[in-house]
Amino acid sequence: MIPTLDMSRLLAGEQTEIERLRLGAQETGFLVIRNTALSAGDVAEVIDAYRAFFHLPEAEKRRVDMSGTGANRGWGAPLSEQVDPEANPDLKEVFDCGFQLPAGDPLADLPVYAPNLWPDLPGFRTTVQGYYRAACGVAMDLLRVIAAAIGENQAYFDDKFDRPMALLRGNFYPDRPDWAGEKDFGIAAHTDYGCLTLLASDGVPGLEVLGRDGLWLPVTAGPGEFVINFGEMLEIWTGGRVRATPHRVRATPGERISVPLFFNPNHDANVAPDGAAPVRAGDHLAKRFGETYLHLRKP
Repeated sequence: MIPTLDMSRLLAGEQTEIERLRLGAQETGFLVIRNTALSAGDVAEVIDAYRAFFHLPEAEKRRVDMSGTGANRGWGAPLSEQVDPEANPDLKEVFDCGFQLPAGDPLADLPVYAPNLWPDLPGFRTTVQGYYRAACGVAMDLLRVIAAAIGENQAYFDDKFDRPMALLRGNFYPDRPDWAGEKDFGIAAHTDYGCLTLLASDGVPGLEVLGRDGLWLPVTAGPGEFVINFGEMLEIWTGGRVRATPHRVRATPGERISVPLFFNPNHDANVAPDGAAPVRAGDHLAKRFGETYLHLRKP
């Protein structure tokens, strides 16, 4: 069972709601959150912006193609990612943007802080950047509540997120093609790589979560609600007190758009649990990105 939680009650410190959060994070690794600082209108606006971009002619999208950049900023074409080596490359298209350091910063040349690429589409950049800032605020608030829920100081994560490797993505899942087979997915089964994912969608079904019973459970969130799940990095960091759960998106009739914020810490943050050998956040993400993005794979 995936719990639905009220963000206002969590921020108010209601212990019953915080305990439900702790159980959800530990047992299912998936939650649905409502009543956040992001409204249904905010979500509709950013989804409309992504829809306008994905419906552009391919030649226009190629102007911001990430495949020649050595990073994950801009447009990713269909079949440009493969999250599961046992499945075919994913059918989806994506548009990625993230945190950008000022010129001259010692880490500014790292791929995880690469310059963003923006299409020549009126209003797109303003809408996406505004949503990005608000979503990062919601994610940080949620991390503080999670810290308290697992028995840590509420500020446990704070100093690791002032230069976050936070990536906002628009996912476009096209109508399932006639030729698609059993190894063709919108996105195949995987666990997220980082810390916390804040997912908005247009409400079209397709997302499925792998339960502990081995069965795939559909999960949806209504307008203004968000699916929350946790990545490998947070599972490592918390010593297993938070669970990263496999999930996938089945290709279905009709298009689908979702907007995940992958909220990840600073590049140099040590995400190992207390007493363990250090694990640098940037190294973990670079390894996993290199395994997934076809244009980043080493020969």
